[in-house]
Parts: sequence; C-alpha cells; structure tokens
Amino acid sequence: MRNRLLKTTSYLFRISKSPWQCRPTPFFAYPCQGYSSVPQTEKPYYVTTPIFYVNAAPHVGHLYTIILADVLKRFHTLKGRKAILCTGTDEHGMKVQRAAEKAKQDVRTFCDKNFRAFDRLAKAANVQYDHFIRTSEPDHRFAVQHFWLMLKERGYIYESKHEGWYSVSDETFYPLSAVHLKLDPATGQKFMASQETGTEVEWTSETNYHFRMSALRDRLLEFYANNPQFVEPLSRMQDVIQQVTSGLSDLSISRPVERLSWGIPVPDDTSQTIYVWLDALINYLTKASYPFQVPGQEHASGWPADVHVIGKDIVRFHCIHWPAFLLALDLPLPKRVLAHAHWTLGHEKMSKSRGNVVNPFYALERFGADTMRYYLVHSGGIQNDSDYGNEFIIERYKYLQSNLGNLVARVVRGKRWSVRRAVACRLTDTSVEGLELVMALKRLPLEVDEWMAKLYPRAATKRVMAVVHQVRLLNPELFIKGVYFRHKRTVNGKGLG
Repeated sequence: MRNRLLKTTSYLFRISKSPWQCRPTPFFAYPCQGYSSVPQTEKPYYVTTPIFYVNAAPHVGHLYTIILADVLKRFHTLKGRKAILCTGTDEHGMKVQRAAEKAKQDVRTFCDKNFRAFDRLAKAANVQYDHFIRTSEPDHRFAVQHFWLMLKERGYIYESKHEGWYSVSDETFYPLSAVHLKLDPATGQKFMASQETGTEVEWTSETNYHFRMSALRDRLLEFYANNPQFVEPLSRMQDVIQQVTSGLSDLSISRPVERLSWGIPVPDDTSQTIYVWLDALINYLTKASYPFQVPGQEHASGWPADVHVIGKDIVRFHCIHWPAFLLALDLPLPKRVLAHAHWTLGHEKMSKSRGNVVNPFYALERFGADTMRYYLVHSGGIQNDSDYGNEFIIERYKYLQSNLGNLVARVVRGKRWSVRRAVACRLTDTSVEGLELVMALKRLPLEVDEWMAKLYPRAATKRVMAVVHQVRLLNPELFIKGVYFRHKRTVNGKGLG
C-alpha cells in the first residue's frame, strides 16, 4: 500500500500542470465533492482558527479565537459573499500521547472523548463553523502524506542526525541560545526551559528527516516585502521579518516511532512519524479539498485562506514555517494572519499551575453567549494583552444595556411609533445635533468596513457603539413628539397609505 501511494503520487506530480492540481485515479479514496465543470465565480472568504490540542480542556483564549474568526465570517456573509470557517482539533504529537498515558487511556479513545469539548464550545458560543477537522481523520492523513511526498520529490527533505532541546508542551526544538536554566518556585528544582514560553525542554538526540527551510529564506523575505500586511499587527510582522533576516535553520520534521507513535507515519518510512506541526498546518489545505482540486475550480473551497486567526504564541509556525512549506511546492500562500494577544487574569498570565484559568463554559452559562461575544470582541487585545474579569463583563453588559438597550426600547416603544417616519423626520432635521447624527450614520458603514478590512473587529465594534451612544445622548422628547404629531396628523388626514 505504501509503495502504491508513493508511485501514484509521484506520477501525479509529473503529469500535473500545476502543483496545486492532481488528477484523480481509481486509487483515490476521496473523490471531489459537489463540484461541476462550470467556471468558478468569486472565491469564498476562507477564515480559519488554529486546531486545538486535545490534551487539556478549552480555556477562554480558545473561545476568543473562534469568536474572532466567526465575527469575520459573519461580516463577509452580511456583505453578500460566501464565507467558510474552519476550526477543529490537533490530535497528534507527543503532548497528546503523554496526556493519554497519564490518563491511562488508549490514545484513540482519549482523542475521541476530548475533541468533543471544543466542538461543544464552538456551538455554545453560537459559532457558525462550516468545517470541524480532526487530524486523526483519514482524509487529512492522505493530504499530509501527499504533501510530504511532494516535498521529497522536489528535494526539500533529507535525513540527518538531530540534537537539541525539545519542548513537548510547545512541540518544537529550541536552539541552545533560546533556552536557559529556570527555578520552579513551588519545588525549588531547577530545569532547562524555553526563554520564549517558559516551558520545560529536554535534550534529544535522534536521526530524523529535515526540511530545507534555509533554502527558502530569500523567497520568504521577498514575499514579506510584497505583502507588508501579511501579519497583523505590524509589530509581529516586523518580528517575523527580523527572525528570517537573521537566518533560518533547516527544520526537523519527523520523530522516530519509538519516541512518537501517535501521529501520521512518513509514507515511505514507517520507522518515522511526521512532525506534529507539519501535520497540523496542512489541515487548512485538507478542508480546502487538497489535493483534489478540479482544474478551473482550484479556489472553490476557499484556498488560499483570506485570514488565519491565531494567538501570538504560534506566529513562528504560521508566518515562517507554513509559508516556507507552501513556497516549496509553489502553492498559493494565505493572504493574512491575524495574531491576537492573550488574556490575563489579575494582570498575570493564565496558568493551570497558578489555578487562574478561566473555564469558558462557566462564563457562557453565567453571562450568555451574546454577552461573552460582545465582551471578548470589544475588550480583547490584538496588539496588547487584555485583563479578564467578571466585573469587566458586567460593566460592559451594563453599558450595552443602557445604550443599545435604551435605543431599541425607543424604536419599538409602541403601536403609534413608526420607524420609517422617525427616520424621515430625523433626515429632515436641520439642527446642528441632527446634522451631526446624520453624518455619523452615513459614515458608519464605511468606517466599520475599513476596520474589518484591517482585521480589527474591536475597533469596528467600538465605532458602532460610539454612534449608538451618540443617539442615546439626544434629547428624545421634541423628536418623539414631532414624529407622533406628524404621524397623527397624517393618519387622521388619510394622507398616507
């Protein structure tokens, strides 16, 4: 079976006019779904979240990420464009394997149980996702092994001995310059840890496969230069450019099966398991029908992604490693990456060891999905971290209630109230107050559109609420009486149908 996959995929690579396309043969187990030969129209808006590790329960950061992605999807749907949202779970890797062992469960059973929490979270938050991917699914395994063979066919994979400090928590190797000795204040024990994340690292020496990422340094820099808004916010874009400019090392992309057995096997070497981040990143392609695009309809499933919504802690993987993998195969690169900041509690980083992790299910149950969606989007950080607190949620809700709630109450106040006549009355108001409001309302759609295009839902939400507040500050009495008077006079005079 392995040889058959290798021979078939190699054959497809040679006959395809584009590396993005491959022709289906009877061997393929996953045919194209729902596509016709009619030329495609506009590409769907494709937004993704990271796929979340199933080794631990969801936290408020996961909730923030999926809500941001959902807001972007809904906005483009509102504008009349088809939009696709993909989320899911990352179920491979040493972190998951060890968590299952600690729970004394079969790793497959462990994943089948734990992925459901993330699915429930998305549904509880009213997230309208189109795809929920699990990396343990057969179609994803096929996509990853196909991608691997294409990299090997092009000479980007080689075998070599690798030594370095590996973080199981981060699922990545760190060079000596990126680790330091750290003291655990709870136990007094010293251990080696990543300077970037603070997670423990362990010395590893093994023979595995490597990806020639160093060969793509210049192409990456050229891509960044041509796409200066690739990463939002700008400060993280600058960090990415600095990292690549200073030099890239080749990347270890497999682990010996005796160390890591839970994952996707290297297709032509079952003694090795594919590196979890290479495996995980390809999920964005899997749900875009890779490698089964129909010629002429390569973008029907959304690729390239319009935006990957991620946390700032995984920028390196999404903004350096992922573009490098895609460039190696001449595949289209994602258009944007929104790397949002984190949530803190009491201005401290949330951590299970500190006991200050927020359970998102409790928050949704207590405050409701709409309140939490509004709070997280309105107050969540893009550039800088935001501090989470129940008192802040209540404060935001009261502001929403007193402004938007007050406005809605006016609009739907009774049978004698006419929204159409109220708007007509306001549009003919020549007072300074009235003219300012009309101008603010006319500018609002464009301002919101500009902020959303910049991937700042927070700023867009605040602009909407500023106009709502502006309306609330109006003295409604003369306006309401004027509308009532005109409404009564017109109806009694039968001047309106």
